This record gives sequence, structure tokens and C-alpha cells, in this order.
Amino acid sequence: MKPVIELRTSPHLHAPRSVETIMRNVVYALLPICAYAVWLFGASALALLVTTTAACVATEIFICKMSGRESSVGDFSVIITGLLLGLILPPGFPLWMAAVGGFIAVAPGKMLFGGLGFNVFNPALVARAFLQAAFPVAIMGYTPALAVHRLSEFIPTTFAIPLIKAAPLAGWIEKTRVDAFSGATPLMLEKFDHVHSELWPLLIGQRAGSSGETPALLIFLCGAYLILRRFMDWRIPAAMLTSALVSSAAFYFSDPSRYPNPFFMLLSGGMMLGAMFMATDPVASPVTPLGIWIYGSLIGLITVLIRLKGGLAEGVMYAILLANAMSPLIDNVTQPRSYGARGKEVA
Repeated sequence: MKPVIELRTSPHLHAPRSVETIMRNVVYALLPICAYAVWLFGASALALLVTTTAACVATEIFICKMSGRESSVGDFSVIITGLLLGLILPPGFPLWMAAVGGFIAVAPGKMLFGGLGFNVFNPALVARAFLQAAFPVAIMGYTPALAVHRLSEFIPTTFAIPLIKAAPLAGWIEKTRVDAFSGATPLMLEKFDHVHSELWPLLIGQRAGSSGETPALLIFLCGAYLILRRFMDWRIPAAMLTSALVSSAAFYFSDPSRYPNPFFMLLSGGMMLGAMFMATDPVASPVTPLGIWIYGSLIGLITVLIRLKGGLAEGVMYAILLANAMSPLIDNVTQPRSYGARGKEVA
């Protein structure tokens, strides 16, 4: 019997890691952030996370069934989308709106492009952008952290009925015994009222904000777990945070009385969550080494410019979506030159 020679294209070595393994570890990394969000904001945060995740999973199952293909829920990617969407929404966000966001994240944000591996933008951010445009008042309804009755009572806006005005938050906030709460996040206080926030509450998350964006230190540690396990490209968060630090420092040292401390820029808003869990989306980010550094740096710079010079207090979401759109172009212009090629000649 003649020997059979089997020819295969590269790569010839494969790491023992599947998509399911990587995505499952991302879920593991998000769970401590979710648990801390529930501790900070209570039952409403838990209901929000359950709703967004359930809506995302149900939408993907429905679309897969209607299109006649095998369900892709088992790869855990849709669970990541649901958890991230819940973490970037205010804890008292109406659940029916959150369910709409879950549908938008999966249907047009992911499955319209072909599913996992084909989405151009981060699906959770697509949903967040839609919700901000569709429900601008509700998405600005921030509540204080560590309210007294947070674990036994829901925030009044949680069960708001569609097209019916929700109960005001003022009475609930007063009952929670939180003094001097204005309903504003540290970024809003800094930009519009020129009120500086201490760094320690920003580091541990005891402040108003979206459900999971507040604990900067915990988010960094959970992201570090993925980096150490080599499930995340460390260059993207490193480039994004360094760019944000350097650009905000340039503003700060030019006029300290007008611009905030650069470390405030790193610890406030969704900077850390965006750097660790959203900008690092392997599908929507570049693949070339130089492109990765440009991509991360661009996000950090745009975020700072929006925060300091734009009309909005926060800019992480828009910065990442813009960088997602530019990712193919970045890859195209940063292709390494083939060995032996001259100038722009590519083999």
C-alpha cells in the first residue's frame, strides 16, 4: 500500500483553545463585576442583568430557528453581550427598554452581519447607542450606590410601563438616606458643575453611574485575569489607557483649574470597562500589531476629546464605535511588508 501524503495549509500548530473556552472565561471574568453591581445597586441591577441577558439569548435562539441554522447560544458570546449591555445601563433603567436593547444588540448588532465573527461593531454598544437615542431621559436616570433599601426594594423606574410616565426617583432617593445626591455621575459633575470627585470612591465604585462601570479596580483585575490567561490582547487596553492618560495630562497641565486630573479620566465613567471588555472585542478590532496600537490609542484620544471638548460628559461608547468602523482601514494601511517586497508592493 502506497503511503498517503496529506497536504494542509498553515497554521499547522493549534492552541488547545476553542471559541467556547475563550468566551466562557470572559463570562467568568464578568461575573465578579456583575455581583459587585448587585451589591452596589441592589435588586434592580440584578433584574436588569437578567433581563438583558435573557433578551439577548432569546433573540439569538429565535433568529437561528427562523433562519434554519443550528443555535449558536452554546458559544457563550451572546451571554457576554447580554451581561455587558446590563453593565453599561443605569441600574434603574426600565426593564422593557432593556429587553428592547437586548433585541437590538443581537438582531441588527450581530446576526444581521452573519453572527459571531462577522459583526462590524460591538453588539452591546450598538444597543447602548440605540437606547441613548430612543430613550434619552430614561438612560440618564442614575441612582446612588449603597442605598439602604437597595436589596429589598426595586428602584421605581425598573418596572415602568411602556408609554406611561414612571414614578419620580426623588422620593425613593430621599428614603434611601443618601445625602446630597444630585442624580449626576462624577463625569457630569466635573463637566457641567466643575465639581471635582475624590479618586478613592472612583477606584472602588461607590458612586453613581451605570450598573457595572463604577468599580475601576475590580474591572482592571478581572481584565488582568483574561490577559494572564492569554484570552485578551493586552495591547489594546494598554494603548487606550495610555493614550487617555497622556492626552488628558496635556490638557490638565495646560490649565489645571479648568481640566480634571488625568487619573480621574481613567477611573471615571466607562473608561476601564470599555478598555478591558469592549474595545478588546477580537472581531471588531484590528489584527496587525501596529494597527492594534493605533486602534487603542485612537479610542483613548477620542474619549478624552469628547469628554473635555464635546457636548457630552462621556465619550467611551462613541469612541469605540468610531474605532470599530475604522478597524478595516487601520488593518489595511498597517499591513506588514512582505519579505523581499519593495515600497508598497505586497506579495
